[in-house]
Amino acid sequence: MSQATPYNATLIEREDIHDALAIFKFQLDSGQELDFKPGQYTTLGLVDPDAPPPNPNSPASRKKGPRLIRRAYSIASLPKSKSHLEFYIVRINEGKFTRLLWQLKPGDPVFMDHKIKGTFTLDGIPDGKDLVMVGTGTGVAPFWSMLNTYRNTGRWRKLILLDGCRYIKDLGYYDQLTRIADEDDSIIYLPTVTREPDDAPWQGLRGRVHGILEPEQFAKLTGVNLDPDRCHILLCGSPQMIDQATENLGKLGFITRDRDHPDGNIHFERYW
Repeated sequence: MSQATPYNATLIEREDIHDALAIFKFQLDSGQELDFKPGQYTTLGLVDPDAPPPNPNSPASRKKGPRLIRRAYSIASLPKSKSHLEFYIVRINEGKFTRLLWQLKPGDPVFMDHKIKGTFTLDGIPDGKDLVMVGTGTGVAPFWSMLNTYRNTGRWRKLILLDGCRYIKDLGYYDQLTRIADEDDSIIYLPTVTREPDDAPWQGLRGRVHGILEPEQFAKLTGVNLDPDRCHILLCGSPQMIDQATENLGKLGFITRDRDHPDGNIHFERYW
């Protein structure tokens, strides 16, 4: 009995933003088209090189194949791009999976789960609200999908995207988002950096996203009031950012959406 391959997809395109940040596009080998909603995620997998090999004397072990390291990632592509899925990924130096992922080149195989999951979508948010999307690092990925999918559909009154990173180079969608915001009066893009040197040629915002979410500062930058009756807040990224933001916004009357509060206006997706 031959050993089953664990891979079912292929890397078709890779765009390196810098040596530790890249956009990967994968396609199922079966040609299956995947339906998803912006904000959902799926799982990628690569063979664990440190795992013991399957037992050649065990048919069940051979059939199961080698052990995979799996990681869940938000989908950055648009649902209309059914032939492939796009992911915006940062390399974690101490992380085994991304070290392996960074070795891949177009044409290399990978496991990609065809089961799409997640409830971090715009479902349940009424049309015409002000949407405040706050992403740290690669947490901007689901917002890239949402923005491009629902743009020019009347889905929001204003969409304000806060994109928080350490350095300018980490703003992977900066050029595209700046251009879109320049073209669309309903979209405001606010990138901010925390560790860029003072003498860097950056003329934009500095500091953590919490400072921008201070009501007076937010209104000054956007012309929009953080009003719980008019705004829905979507948070994606580090747990520390989400915890701090939900605490601060709670003082303004915002309520986290959960089973007890299905009509809440704070929505979040933790990245670890």
